[in-house]
Amino acid sequence: MKKLKVILSGGGTGGHIFPAVSIANELKKLVPDIEILFVGALGKMEMEKVPLAGYQIIGVPIAGLQRKLTLANLKLPFLIIQSLLKTRKIIKEFQPDVVVGTGGYASGPLLRAATSKGIPALLQEQNSYAGITNKLLSKKASKICVAYEGMEKFFPKEKIILTGNPVRQDLKDVRSKREEALSFFKLDPSKKTILVIGGSLGAKTINEALGVGLQKLVENDIQLIWQTGKGYYQTAKDQTKSFSKNNINALDFISRMDLAYAVSDIVISRAGASSVSELCNIGIPCILVPSPNVAEDHQTKNAMALVNKEAAVLVKDAEARQTLIQAAIELITNEQRQVALTNNISKMAFFDSANVIATEVLKLANYTL
Repeated sequence: MKKLKVILSGGGTGGHIFPAVSIANELKKLVPDIEILFVGALGKMEMEKVPLAGYQIIGVPIAGLQRKLTLANLKLPFLIIQSLLKTRKIIKEFQPDVVVGTGGYASGPLLRAATSKGIPALLQEQNSYAGITNKLLSKKASKICVAYEGMEKFFPKEKIILTGNPVRQDLKDVRSKREEALSFFKLDPSKKTILVIGGSLGAKTINEALGVGLQKLVENDIQLIWQTGKGYYQTAKDQTKSFSKNNINALDFISRMDLAYAVSDIVISRAGASSVSELCNIGIPCILVPSPNVAEDHQTKNAMALVNKEAAVLVKDAEARQTLIQAAIELITNEQRQVALTNNISKMAFFDSANVIATEVLKLANYTL
């Protein structure tokens, strides 16, 4: 039997890379001798993250359109042509049975090159508002896996499969790890705990809101696990120094997110697709502060998909410095509201998304397990 070959492409941000890696891992689990290749954008984070996950990646010189007039935009047509030529060469040499795009610049030329050769393509869209690359590719794609209802406003309805987003496997049954988590973070089991996550780089507005509100948290007997990101860490360390005996903990990075979720009563988070999917699967009350610095304001749209179902609380980024701490105190002291949010967000969970998507990839390849 011919060995199955799949190319995956997605990058620029972790929100595109990690779903692609999750799908690759699931394909490897289902078909151990599968050949998997990644295609990414040169100079972007996928060129580092994908090899760390154990996969080969080839870079192409693609870049995105800048929103202001720059010299980089003048180079863009040449980069697109170069990338199309390189991806055609990759397709010809690797001869994939299926290609998978999870968004980001590099998936554009790759999927165009593949579909022009009659190779089936699957798209995975993480957000409730489709990215420009996936919208452009949807006409030629065979299947489009989405995480939210109502995506037919962006994609052909007959191609859509509602699968949810792949999330980290260690987040299953996190609530059973509470005792381990209390010990790990050295927290008081009798106190309420807030977890703050602004993404791996942190979130400026959320960090500043926390920095000025620490005294209020202490006054309300609330513990804090605060992931600041590298840039704000030193400032946060200085700000929390006098509160260390109150279990106000600032960390630049949380290595055990499963334990952080396990011990927290509520979460304050940005509204990136992966974060929102994790919160749904865990079923935890959350306050979402969408980043305003993303394409097409898709984080606000992700957040509103939950807020409209009374599954999350929204605090606008522009208002966070004034209102975030008070909103958090109100939520953590209102158990009835927490129960309602938990029930509603849990209804939006999708489990085994990576397996469902990988199975669709195998179907496109006419591969029978």
